Amino acid sequence: MKRPRFTRTLLAAALAPVIATAACASVEDPVDDYIVIGMDEDSTGPGASYATIAGTTVRATIDRLNAEGGINGTPVRLVVENDESSPTNTPSIIRKLKDQGAAAVILSTGSGAALQAKQVSETAEIVTIAPVALTDSVAGPPGNEYAYMVPNPLAQYAEVYCGAFKAGGNGRLAILADASPAISGILATLDPKLQECIEVVDTRKAAVDAADLTAGVSRLLDSKPDAVLVASVGGNFELTAQNTLHRLAPGLQRFSLASIGNQPEAWNLANPGSLDGLVFMGSLSTQNQRTTELEQWLRTIKGPDYSLTAYDAQAYDAVMLIKHAIELAGTHTDPQKLNEAMQQVQDVPASFGQEQLTLSFNPDKHIAPDSVCGLVLVEFGPDNTPVGPWSDYQPECTPEEGEA
Repeated sequence: MKRPRFTRTLLAAALAPVIATAACASVEDPVDDYIVIGMDEDSTGPGASYATIAGTTVRATIDRLNAEGGINGTPVRLVVENDESSPTNTPSIIRKLKDQGAAAVILSTGSGAALQAKQVSETAEIVTIAPVALTDSVAGPPGNEYAYMVPNPLAQYAEVYCGAFKAGGNGRLAILADASPAISGILATLDPKLQECIEVVDTRKAAVDAADLTAGVSRLLDSKPDAVLVASVGGNFELTAQNTLHRLAPGLQRFSLASIGNQPEAWNLANPGSLDGLVFMGSLSTQNQRTTELEQWLRTIKGPDYSLTAYDAQAYDAVMLIKHAIELAGTHTDPQKLNEAMQQVQDVPASFGQEQLTLSFNPDKHIAPDSVCGLVLVEFGPDNTPVGPWSDYQPECTPEEGEA
């Protein structure tokens, strides 16, 4: 039986020129003749593996808008700058994009850069929206008047993990993490919230390039956990961790961040069966027809075998949320009116998450998902490929507190 596809692929470097560049703006054109959208794309730094996936989909989506007549009958142009994964570069990038006429900026970059953009967006009065950042503070107060984000935030990751632990009868959690700054930042948010619902009996960290985790995993297992969460940026560390855990504790329930789901090229490198039963935090469901339709469309651009990623879906939705705001505002040249309109965008069907998920903003809510069900727990099967949603638990599509 053919398995449903829940894969998220890393974009090959060769794909970069695939998307037509017709949407890129010439800053010499009259600004009233087109709508400029800026993009801060980390295309050469450490975050390029996911930022370029989102970036190519932004380009494709703007091309599609133009083929359909633009926004309010006005063509859309894209101007792009690269922050090279360096948050210190971000403020000047945002100002440069605004100087080029950008009405709004898509932050196809990491959370650190998005946080720096947030500081500039308010003083420069320019809407910024982050399709790939997960840190709640990217779009949370203070100073978030012009800052928005598309994905479910890390606080909701913790909520879903806690629901999974309860459903699985888990009471003792051990965490195995790489020592990268990115994962340290994620755990700083996740760990306190996880401790509210489960006893965290041990946390072990090792270098990202660690070749052998046997000793660390053995000490971790000495704490007698009934579940383990692997927190890593993926790659060799994730494979080594999963191979070692499967070898030393084959029956132990394992959870992971989204990284393993984003890297299908790594699945074949795992030991046979070592990913079986692993549950990772995803954002895509084949039961969402919009997700399926988006994948089918992107395959006409990125290739017939392309597997949709959450980065694609959330980048597409970022463009569409800006489109809705410009339509509501009736203008793209008045930054205050555009920002007010952004906060009036309501109930936009999402291209990621479960079928019922909608996206909205208001003056007090700058994180788009209206429910935690933008997250989907996905399970691996014995052939080291994802087989679909984890049957033990999925978050419900109920409005967040304060929503209608």
